[in-house]
Amino acid sequence: MARPVAPRTTRVPDIRTGDLVLVLTGRDAGKRGTVERVVRGGRGPGALLGRRQSTSAASLDRVAVVVEGLNVAKRHTKPRAKQGRTDRQPRIQQGGILDIAQPIPASKVMIVCPHCSQPTRVRHAIAADGRSVRVCRNCGEVLTREARKS
Repeated sequence: MARPVAPRTTRVPDIRTGDLVLVLTGRDAGKRGTVERVVRGGRGPGALLGRRQSTSAASLDRVAVVVEGLNVAKRHTKPRAKQGRTDRQPRIQQGGILDIAQPIPASKVMIVCPHCSQPTRVRHAIAADGRSVRVCRNCGEVLTREARKS
């Protein structure tokens, strides 16, 4: 009798907001930048390319990161009147060309260790207080991230 197969759990990417990353491929290959946000699930790189995706949990290939100042696209906008204002004081949205950072697949970037300044893979270890922490494979230091902006 065959044993039922358990569904695979999705792997959470080791890249978080505030991490310094190195872009591995593409137009911005070799450049470093700070992660502004992590995009998961249906809003990943596959959705941006118009591919059909299932409604299951976010897998690693559908996770992308927005890196500050890298993979920038230009968006041309028209001036438009915003709704909800009175006739005496209409508010108009500024028109022009906007620079918008587009998501990069998480597999195309690598974390840079703040201690040894080398691109590294991430190892997980248990800290003295019992929580799981990310550790640099090169120097063994704990990967910390910048304090969150409040």
